[in-house]
Amino acid sequence: MLSLNPIWTMPRPAKRLVSVVVDIIFIFIAFWGAFYSRMGSIAKYWGDPDYWYVFAAVALVTLVIFTNTGLYRAVLRYLSLQAVVTVAFGAALSGLSIVLFSYYFQIFLPRSVPVIYATFLVSMCGGARLLVRFLVADLLVKGRIPVLIYGAGKAGRQLYNVVSQSDEYRVAAFIDDNRKMHKTTIQGVTVFRRKYLARLIDKHKVEKVLLAMPSATRSERKSVIEVLSDYPVEVMTIPNLSDIVSGELQIDQLKEVAIEDLLGRDQVAPNQSLLEKNIKSKAVMVTGAGGSIGSELCRQIIKHQPTVLILFEASEYSLYRIDRELRQIAPELALIPILGNVQNQERLQQTMQAYHVDTVYHAAAYKHVPMVEFNVAEGMKNNVLGTYRAACAAIEANVSSFVLISTDKAVRPTNVMGTTKRLAELGLQALAKGYQVEHSTLFSMVRFGNVLGSSGSVIPLFKAQIAKGGPVTVTHKDIIRYFMTIPEAAQLVIQAGAMGKGGDVFVLDMGEPVRIAELAKNLIHLSGLEVKDSNNPDGDIEILYTGLRPGEKLFEELLIGDNVSETSHDRIMTAQEVSIDQLTYNELLDDLQQAAQDYDQPRLRKLMLEAPTGFVPTDGIRDLVWLQSHEKNH
Repeated sequence: MLSLNPIWTMPRPAKRLVSVVVDIIFIFIAFWGAFYSRMGSIAKYWGDPDYWYVFAAVALVTLVIFTNTGLYRAVLRYLSLQAVVTVAFGAALSGLSIVLFSYYFQIFLPRSVPVIYATFLVSMCGGARLLVRFLVADLLVKGRIPVLIYGAGKAGRQLYNVVSQSDEYRVAAFIDDNRKMHKTTIQGVTVFRRKYLARLIDKHKVEKVLLAMPSATRSERKSVIEVLSDYPVEVMTIPNLSDIVSGELQIDQLKEVAIEDLLGRDQVAPNQSLLEKNIKSKAVMVTGAGGSIGSELCRQIIKHQPTVLILFEASEYSLYRIDRELRQIAPELALIPILGNVQNQERLQQTMQAYHVDTVYHAAAYKHVPMVEFNVAEGMKNNVLGTYRAACAAIEANVSSFVLISTDKAVRPTNVMGTTKRLAELGLQALAKGYQVEHSTLFSMVRFGNVLGSSGSVIPLFKAQIAKGGPVTVTHKDIIRYFMTIPEAAQLVIQAGAMGKGGDVFVLDMGEPVRIAELAKNLIHLSGLEVKDSNNPDGDIEILYTGLRPGEKLFEELLIGDNVSETSHDRIMTAQEVSIDQLTYNELLDDLQQAAQDYDQPRLRKLMLEAPTGFVPTDGIRDLVWLQSHEKNH
């Protein structure tokens, strides 16, 4: 096979010349072979110049036909059966030309000769080209990475075409759960059922499995991925169904399996009227607009035609980044980037009044458990005082709706961050009662768990650790968490806020909890690697259990008590929570503010324990500055 390399590497014009010369030889063989087959001898005709004139004319016409039908422009490597059809059409016309030229030169021509000639010509010209195509394909696939395609439907067939034209992969087999397709072949590649996975991976030394299931539900994809995670193969998937339909799929578009597919959580179609209620044709403001949730809220909001969107953010870079991104997406929308801190009520109130804000989504918060645990006073100021001042500014500016982005960690909190978020909820509940100030602002809170891909999420951390060769760090082997995609969380927040009647605590259905250790193992397996442990000391990536961080729970809760009600949305519930009146809350807030201002950590801890938050700390005071000062004084 290697001796053919000089031919493969020839310039394209030279290859076309070779094709023409070979076709002339084939026409010669077909022409005289047809006479020999019919007459048993060609001696009588070989010496007659008229037969040679007919041959020359037929050869010239045939080459012209092949040229005009594009046969010489076809690349042998990508040749299809369409080329054989083209050859057959050209051969039929060529056979007809024999009849015409024979009549013109008045030579003897048996009626079966043109048919035999055309048959010979198709067999040689078409067959030779297909043979070369298969020889080229066989030569090229050597050294390529063997892959399996999971899914033998339309998407799988198109993916096969893309893969077969690449220089990197070759398809060893198809896998499909449809029994009717078992043992059928697609372009020469056999379709097998799922139970043959282990045998195929071992036989073909498969390193990658390509998922071609764009229309499958998340739960169906999860089922497949869980099976594949048991094998040392990397799992990749096609981007989306639209790329398949449009025919724009490219081999370099194959990507890692989306982590949401591991969760198996199918999204519920959003309620359009709820999405638009507090946004369409209204002035909307998002605090913490540059954060994970805040930025996604902005992306969702601009889809529903607000008159203006105010981006309120303390970080200049985060504000610049989200402002630039949104201007590219919606250049016609009025975007107002405002630098400011939510603890500055005057700045908030001026902004809301200047732009006549109708709806506020309050996403600004310190949310990383260890960071707030190490910086208690700042967490208290930002999360509790900042939320209350933003709410008071909304009242003064006659904002119609104020939605707080809360967290599952506010439920029976074991850490300072969760406690500050519960205190923030209590503040809005107190304002919603309106004991001291009558107002028209509707306050609501939306509580949910972890979101995939947010800053500080374990997913990007695990992927980075795997890319570096490990180890992957997990705090505890039994720790579980609820997960949701950021876009789904943002959509549900907007819909929940639209259902608010005042003081509502909405709880998002987070689905089934995920064991973090299993998530880490699946990510390792789906990267084509093996977990290194006592049972497999020769594995690739080790999982290290580092112990729970300060204030961290083994599991998170989403509700306080059992008084839970359904709403008109399948994924949104309401919870009836303990609340306090505004006068009591203001007294608590004054004490918290003074203690935070004085950096009085024991006082802050005492106030948090006395407040109706359900705070049950797992650690003592962990504020870093206080600990350092405390150690020096002792």
